[in-house]
Amino acid sequence: MISVRWSLGIVVVFTISSMSAIAQQASVFSFLRYSLSARHAGLAGATVAMPNDASSILVNPASVVTVEDKNLSATFLKHVVDINSGAAVYTGELGDSAWYAVSAVYTSYGAFERADETGNRFGSFGGNDVAFGFTYGNEIDSMISYGATAKFIYSGIDDMASTAVAIDAGLHIRIPKSRTNLGISVMNLGAQLSTFDGTTDRLPVDVRIGVNHQLRGLPLLVNASINHMADDVESFTDRFLNFSVGGELSLGKALKLRVGYDNATRNRTGVNIASQLAGLSGGVGIILKTLTIDYAVSTFGSAALLHRFSVATGL
Repeated sequence: MISVRWSLGIVVVFTISSMSAIAQQASVFSFLRYSLSARHAGLAGATVAMPNDASSILVNPASVVTVEDKNLSATFLKHVVDINSGAAVYTGELGDSAWYAVSAVYTSYGAFERADETGNRFGSFGGNDVAFGFTYGNEIDSMISYGATAKFIYSGIDDMASTAVAIDAGLHIRIPKSRTNLGISVMNLGAQLSTFDGTTDRLPVDVRIGVNHQLRGLPLLVNASINHMADDVESFTDRFLNFSVGGELSLGKALKLRVGYDNATRNRTGVNIASQLAGLSGGVGIILKTLTIDYAVSTFGSAALLHRFSVATGL
């Protein structure tokens, strides 16, 4: 068995090599960064180390190994105005500690009126993004699992489209004696296959590292992570300002309450009276015999509340 010290060493090396290889900028495929389930959103996205949750593969493909049963989950996200997003994940077992998952995420931007240069209107057009993924995961030993997701990505607006392929990769480390999990992932490493107008865009590469810990004697699951570590920043230490924390309190077996804080969202919004709650999130989970229902609300200032609904069931 690999020791905890070796496990931490693997995480450090994986993180440093990932951060040194990439630098992030704006991308036409930015929808990939916000594919969170309601449970994960309620915890402010601090869930890269979350075990036994099918939707966790969207932030760390190695987590697929920790899913105890075949599972199907689906999420709907209501953005501002007419923008809507969704995600679906199915996990299954291949045998010999190997698991797989198939996933799809999408964003629809609604309808826009078409007009010429003089303002004459004629018809309408739409825009949408979608990504399909296949995930494979296995164990290195009883403590450490690895996983990778291969994705095809499409973004279209009117009669123009751009496509890309990408890979997500991750590690998940379980330390049962201390009720702790560690996770690290690198997402959206890939290349554009076709462009809108000949201009090549980078994919929104995202590096995350985090911890998941069940408190002793208290039904509180604590999560913390540093996200978007590949973003362009003024100094190395600024990367660590993109942190998020979240807590999940279990009230019996059937009800869970969640609250989270995302410092990156807070910093992007700015500090003013209208954005006092920016970065905060909360949610609730209801666990039934064959179905789990989750809801979350995330704040982006006084004018933007994002609502997510998720359902999951074992198969």
